[in-house]
Amino acid sequence: MLEEVERWLSTRSWSLTDRPLHRILAAKRTTGQSVSVVLPALNEEETVGDIVAVIRHDLMQQLPLVDEIVVVDSGSTDRTSEVAAAAGARVVHRDDILPRIPAVPGKGEVLWRSLLVTSGDIVCFIDADLKEFSSDFVSGIVGPLLTDPEVDLVKGMYDRPLGGTAGQGGRVTELMARPLLNMHWPQLAGFVQPLGGEYAARRSLLEQLPFPVGYGVELGMLVDSLHLAGLEALAQVDVGVRKHRHQDGQALGRMAAAIYRTAQLRLARGHLIRPSLTQFERVEDGFEPRTFSVDTEERPPMVEIAEYAARKVA
Repeated sequence: MLEEVERWLSTRSWSLTDRPLHRILAAKRTTGQSVSVVLPALNEEETVGDIVAVIRHDLMQQLPLVDEIVVVDSGSTDRTSEVAAAAGARVVHRDDILPRIPAVPGKGEVLWRSLLVTSGDIVCFIDADLKEFSSDFVSGIVGPLLTDPEVDLVKGMYDRPLGGTAGQGGRVTELMARPLLNMHWPQLAGFVQPLGGEYAARRSLLEQLPFPVGYGVELGMLVDSLHLAGLEALAQVDVGVRKHRHQDGQALGRMAAAIYRTAQLRLARGHLIRPSLTQFERVEDGFEPRTFSVDTEERPPMVEIAEYAARKVA
């Protein structure tokens, strides 16, 4: 590990106890910064309501830390929108945001569009499939941004159990993202959960970043933030344990392909002859190939979008 990263781990990796809530709230009052929480959601009716309710109760009603909770529904066919709204979130449908640009499927697409329908100086992203959710996820990763003006982006770090076994979650992280980062962006080797969906950043940073539309968004954002803001502007906070719905191996393969493509674009901006991934499924007569396209599209920095610029002027 680089000496620079070792120093970073001692100065930019924190635990929840490093910033008590009273200190975070005092910093919020002093700086006057506002906080938006965004949940990208697709068919998450079983979990999204509990997450919204916990954040609303703990960090809006009990303590004035969060200013708005926005759930961006990316085309759910279940009751995600109704459940989220009943729990107290403002629900916005992906296709209603910036209709001039047709939406494409993908998590990064939703996060990018969320910048147009939120107002916080700090934007905190939380995945909508978390179980046994604690509001520490929000206060923990927002805290450094309120108390440390030199910090621009904070990732959550946590244990990720799989099937009751500690530390076995995050398979794409260990098999794809971590090797890529260690080999090509060794300054980022200190991040425990580089692909984690729980992180917060200053709007002033987010609006300057391109957003891969799919699963590559977290890796792309981390790499681009390093280049734009520098390692000392990035941090991580230990928020405990993350429990969520796990995807099957083939879905993880598609995720890994998108992440690799995101890395490849940043390494060379080169041409990929075949941006697709073929996987195999057993059928009656043997194995049948299934080919999936790999996310290759990226959205430009939000500051380049006329509607966003007009909103800021207004």
